[in-house]
Amino acid sequence: MSGTVRSEADLVMFSERLANSAAFNTLFREGMDLVEETAAYLDGAGRSEAKELERAVSLTYATESMRLTTRLMQLASWLLLHRAVKEGEMSLAQANREKTKVKLTASDPGARDLIEKLPAALQDLIERSMALQAKVRRLDQTMHAPAPDAAVMGNPLVPQLNALKAAFEQ
Repeated sequence: MSGTVRSEADLVMFSERLANSAAFNTLFREGMDLVEETAAYLDGAGRSEAKELERAVSLTYATESMRLTTRLMQLASWLLLHRAVKEGEMSLAQANREKTKVKLTASDPGARDLIEKLPAALQDLIERSMALQAKVRRLDQTMHAPAPDAAVMGNPLVPQLNALKAAFEQ
């Protein structure tokens, strides 16, 4: 073992690497594809399906399509902000400041009994957008978690080394 002590500047933060990961690339593509698919649906088949709905369900359709659009625009904003980090256009710290304008908790869908009356395609888009929102929230919490205090954390290998030492001393 080396007695070299690493400075905090030498540490590589996992959170800073997430924007460059394959997982982020997959999430980014999934999010952008869902935005495009939703726009195509709402401008095409969704418009036709909405005209055939009863008045009360039509109001729910309008409300839920606005919530869906808002949710997806917030998610797209978050994804684009972190793609800028990936491409070196801004630092994670800058993205952290900018992301305060993005609301990842906004626009949850309405009551389940009302959603069930909507066309199946819209229900699917709502469900997929909520799953995407959950993934983005988890990634956001990981990427923007405060850095651990190195002094409090100590050397993470010490417990394992002590266990090995104790095992060999027996």
